[in-house]
Amino acid sequence: MTDETPEKSTEMTQPIIIDLGKQKAKALKALKDGEGKLWEDVLTVVEEVKEMLGEDAEGKVIIPVVMVYEKKSKRQRLDKLIFPALR
Repeated sequence: MTDETPEKSTEMTQPIIIDLGKQKAKALKALKDGEGKLWEDVLTVVEEVKEMLGEDAEGKVIIPVVMVYEKKSKRQRLDKLIFPALR
């Protein structure tokens, strides 16, 4: 028996990265709930990507992946400065 199912070609595309900048906790909570201005910003970018792809976007679902990060402070804690051997 031969398997005659056509192979689907998988084509990697470059991810779209949206830098939302520093945001307040309330705005991030609304984003997690799928609400608010940040969510609208994400949906706007998804629509722009669909327009850029044109016919290639037909029949495809574009799923936004949003990562929230916070830079760590470069200041050292006082106890590590006073007791460096306890690290």
